Amino acid sequence: MAATIGTSTSRVDGRAKVTGTARYAGEFNVPNLAYAAVVTSTISKGRIARIDIGRARAVEGVLDVLTHDVRPEMGSTDQDYHDDVAPEGGSPFRPLYDEAIRFNYQPIALVLAEDWETAVFATTLVDIEYEEQAFATDLHAGIDAAHAVDKPEKPRGDALKALQGATVRHQADYFIPPEYHNPMELFAATVVWNGDGKLTIYDKTQGVQNVQRYVCGVFGLKPEDVRVISPFVGGAFGSGLRPQYEVVLATLGALHLRRPVRLVLSRAQMYGLGYRPATVERIALAANGRGLDAITYDAIAMTSRYEDFSRNDTGWAEQLYTSANARYTHKLASLDVATPCDMRAPGAASGVYALECAMDELAVALQLDPMELRLRCYSDRDQGAGLPYTSKQLKECYRQGAEAFGWARRNPAPRSMRDGSELLGMGMATGVWEALQVQFASRIVLTANGHAEVSSAASDIGTGTYTVVAQVAADTLGLPIDSVTVKLADSSLPKAPVEGGSWTAASIAHAIVNTAADIRKELLGLAQTMPNTPLGGLKLDDVALVDGMLMARNDRSRAVAVADVMRHGKLDRIEKERSSDFKEDDKHAHNTHSAVFAEVKVDEELGVIRVTRIVNAVAAGRIINTKTAASQIMGGVVWGIGMALQEEALTDHAFGRIMNANIAEYHVPVNADVHDIKVIFVDEPDSVINPLGIKGVGEIGIVGVAAAIANAVYHATGKRVRDLPITLDKLDR
Repeated sequence: MAATIGTSTSRVDGRAKVTGTARYAGEFNVPNLAYAAVVTSTISKGRIARIDIGRARAVEGVLDVLTHDVRPEMGSTDQDYHDDVAPEGGSPFRPLYDEAIRFNYQPIALVLAEDWETAVFATTLVDIEYEEQAFATDLHAGIDAAHAVDKPEKPRGDALKALQGATVRHQADYFIPPEYHNPMELFAATVVWNGDGKLTIYDKTQGVQNVQRYVCGVFGLKPEDVRVISPFVGGAFGSGLRPQYEVVLATLGALHLRRPVRLVLSRAQMYGLGYRPATVERIALAANGRGLDAITYDAIAMTSRYEDFSRNDTGWAEQLYTSANARYTHKLASLDVATPCDMRAPGAASGVYALECAMDELAVALQLDPMELRLRCYSDRDQGAGLPYTSKQLKECYRQGAEAFGWARRNPAPRSMRDGSELLGMGMATGVWEALQVQFASRIVLTANGHAEVSSAASDIGTGTYTVVAQVAADTLGLPIDSVTVKLADSSLPKAPVEGGSWTAASIAHAIVNTAADIRKELLGLAQTMPNTPLGGLKLDDVALVDGMLMARNDRSRAVAVADVMRHGKLDRIEKERSSDFKEDDKHAHNTHSAVFAEVKVDEELGVIRVTRIVNAVAAGRIINTKTAASQIMGGVVWGIGMALQEEALTDHAFGRIMNANIAEYHVPVNADVHDIKVIFVDEPDSVINPLGIKGVGEIGIVGVAAAIANAVYHATGKRVRDLPITLDKLDR
C-alpha cells in the first residue's frame, strides 16, 4: 500500500461540502427552535440614555427582547470574559453588559422570536436614545497620541547615525487600511437547551474548547454542562480565534427562554467584529557598498480603547536581511472602535508589505536588480535572536521562482515593457512566517476489522485538517485512507488549542504519530506472546504497521496480521490517547519562507490594473498534502491581490461608522480578478524542527504578495503608491 503523506490527496470531507451534507453553525435544526436578531449601535461612543422595547415586544411571534438591564445574570469581572487568545492588556468586551457604547455596530439589544423574519422586523421597533460623547476613529489623527508597546526586537548598533552618514538611503511611510474578514459563512451560533440545564452549542469558531471555557466563564456554568461543536467552518483565518458575541447572545437567549436559540449575524453586523488594523509603517533604510547597512522601522497601528491588540509588524527584517544597525518601535493609537483581531499572517502581511516595498525602492536607488539586493543582504541567522534556522531554502525559492516566472526577461526601466495598449510590470518580494508547533492531543480507536477512528478537538477551517489527519493516521497505522474516520471540533474530544498560526498540521500530525506508536506498542506486546511469533526479540522502533500487518522494518517476511494479534489478545478494539510533545529548541529559529513574483498589466489611459501572473515559490519543510497545501497558497495569493488592489474599509470619521459594511462595496477579488497562479514547493528537508519535518502553510501564502504587486505596478507605470489599496485614482495623482 503506497504512503499518502506527500501526495496529492483529495479532501476526505470534499463530498460532504459539495453535496451540502456538511452542516455549519447556523444549519443545525432542532425542535422548538427560536430565532434571534441583534440591534446594534448607530453611534461610536456614549451611553444608552433610554431604550424602549415595548413596540418590539408587542409584535406577534416575538418571545422577548433582552437588553443590558433586561437579561439573565452574566459575569462581572474581566476574567469572566477572558479567552485563550485575548490581548494581554485591557478589558475584554462584554456584550449586552451595560449602557456604555464603545464602538459603532456594538450589540445593544437581542430580539427573540418564533421565526427569523419576525425577529429581524422587531429589531426596527426598538427605540433608543443616546447620550453621545466625543469620539475618535481616525488613525492618522491619533498618531501623535499613540503609546508604545513592548516588542521583542532589540536594537543593534547605531541605526540613526548610520542613516545620517549613508550615501544612499530611503525613507517613507506605508499605509495599510482596515481590512475586514468576509468569510462565506456568516458568524452564527445555534444553542440547544437540553432540558437538564446542559447546553450543546454549535458555533462558528476556530477553537471549540476556547469557546467552552469562555461561555462557562461568562455564565458561571460547569464545563461538563457545556458542549461546543463546530464540525465545519466556512472561512475564518483569525476571525474565529476569539469567541465572538453571537455565541454569548445566543446562549443568553437559550438560558432565558429555556429552549434552543439560533443567531446568525448579518454581513453588516460582522463589521462590528475584529479586523486587520489600519497601520502606518515608517521605514528608513541605509545602504553601503555591499548592501543594507541600517534599518529603522516604526509601526503605528490602531486598537480599541478597551484592549491593546498588536502583532509583530517590525521584526521580519531581522530574519531576512543582514544589517549592522537596526532600531524598531511599535505604537498603538487607542480609538473608539472594536478591538482588531488576527487576519491571515497577522503582522507579517502588513509589515512585510512595507519592508518589501522599501527594499524595492532601495534597489531602484542603488540601480540594482531587486532580487540581487536581497541576495546581497541574505541572512543565514535570525539576527534578533542570533540563531541559525532549522532550515532555510529561501535562495532556492528565489532561483526556482525567478526561473518559472521569467524574471530574467525583465527590463529594469519603469514603463519600458508593454503588451499592446497596456503597460507591463514585473515585481517581486520575499515572504516569511513562523513555523510554530503547540501541544495537541489525539485519540485513536483501532478495531479488529481494520478500521481506525481518529478524534481531536482541533478545528478544520477549510484548510484540510480532516484530510491531513486521515493521511497521517493511515500511514502510521498501515491502513488505506478509506479505512480511517476522523472526528474533529467537539469540545468533548481530546485537548486542542485554537486553530491558528499555521501550527495545526505539524502539531496534530505528531500527536497522531505518538498515539499510533502506543497502539503499535500494545500490538507488539501481544504479538510476542503468540506461539511461534515471527516478531520475537524486536523492539518498538524495529516494527511498523503496513497493509494491516505488524512487521519488522528490515525484514518484511517477519510479519503477523493485526487482526490475528487482536484475536489472540481477545480484543475487539484498542483505544489510545496521546499528546504531541516537542522538545524545547532555543538554539534555532523556526520559519517558513517564500519568493513571490508578480506580473501586472495597466491600461495606460484608464489606469485599470490587472494581475495577470503570480509565481509563489515556498519553502515550508515537508508537505503532507501537495494538493491541499497548493490550494492554501493559491488562496493566500488571491487574498494578497485583494490586499494590494481592493480591500479597504471606509469610515466616515464624522460619524465613526463604516460606509461600505457589505460585500458589494467592500471589494474582494472574484474570478475575473484572478488569472494565472503557479505554486512551487521547494524541497526543504528539516530533521531539526520536528520528527516529520513539517511546517505549516496557511499563512505564508499571503505574505509578500501585496508588495510584489505594488512593486510590479511601479515598474509598469513609474508611479510609486505606498498606501493600499492601489486604485486607479492614486495612479492619476
